[in-house]
Amino acid sequence: MPYPLSELEKRLGVCFEDRNLLIRALTHRSSCFEGEDTSNERMEFMGDSILGAIVAEHLYQSFTEWSEGELTRAKAALVSSPTLAAAARRLELGELLLLSKGEEQSGGRNRSSILCGAFESVIAAIYLEAGMEATRNFIHCWLAEPMEAVNRGSYTRDYKTMLQEITQEAYRSLPAYRVIEETGPDHDKTFVVGVSLGGEELGIGRGKSKKEAEQSAARLALEKRADNHT
Repeated sequence: MPYPLSELEKRLGVCFEDRNLLIRALTHRSSCFEGEDTSNERMEFMGDSILGAIVAEHLYQSFTEWSEGELTRAKAALVSSPTLAAAARRLELGELLLLSKGEEQSGGRNRSSILCGAFESVIAAIYLEAGMEATRNFIHCWLAEPMEAVNRGSYTRDYKTMLQEITQEAYRSLPAYRVIEETGPDHDKTFVVGVSLGGEELGIGRGKSKKEAEQSAARLALEKRADNHT
């Protein structure tokens, strides 16, 4: 390890009486023997739920005029894999992960999905060791930058990434985009793009470029999904 666990504890703001919690939070399934249940996957599940609750609490209290759909989209940005992986990199969790040699050689220490899972697992470890207030402080500290971006209204609304993460988690499938219509002269085109999943149309968006139209389609698909869950 490039630095001891005591250094990580300083970064987390928690001194662990039970360091096994922290070690388990850093244990990827690839490093476990077959049949063992010592990986961080259960902690990742727990941390994901705690993170979602704390982020939802922050948004609910901070943006009293926002609709459910607006809150949902902001939460999706704050708990997205890119956001959490970036926080894990700032914590240097990748250097402390327990990985198999094969996973390490394939770039696992910098893989966003693994770092995201480790960050959520660390959240669970902090909660189990020190309780909700310490966990809330940790999340507000290490997600301060994206939270502030939301406060300013300037956070990146990457609707395509949000939609992709939702469909991957729920259906193990990626949405597909297709250009439905392209109008106007070359210097001033308008694109109409549809997004679908498994043949079901989720949304249709317009834009002055294909990328802009795809983002619009993904945004409408997310809004439709939020409306269906109200």
